[in-house]
Amino acid sequence: MEDATGRMSREEAVQLLAYAASVEHAANEYDQYAASETMELYGFADRERVVGCIGAAFIQPGELKIRHIAVLPSARGKGYGKKMVEAIQEKLHPHSIIAETDREAVGFYRSIGFNVTSLGEKYPGVERFYCQLVK
Repeated sequence: MEDATGRMSREEAVQLLAYAASVEHAANEYDQYAASETMELYGFADRERVVGCIGAAFIQPGELKIRHIAVLPSARGKGYGKKMVEAIQEKLHPHSIIAETDREAVGFYRSIGFNVTSLGEKYPGVERFYCQLVK
């Protein structure tokens, strides 16, 4: 796992981020990672091809928030998401990892050991979930 703002081209990183953020916001999100001292975006490669990315920020000492996690559609279901979470744990050593997600991704977080709590309908017609993994 490497810093995505250095290994990948901006275009490649933005394309990956578009799977986690809206297409309209992906470029802005990438620019925020590139300019930030507190947020990091990492690319995850399988052999020579980057298949995913994970973006995170320390929100307080020891607590890391996953802001984005994305895997190419052709590479999904192969454990890359879990590997990226494990790699970020190993690299950054947080005591706690949190994420906020939707119904579509909540099963992923549950399957890798996160405790999940419904936040209710945060936006009209959209239920959100708070996910936390504590070491």
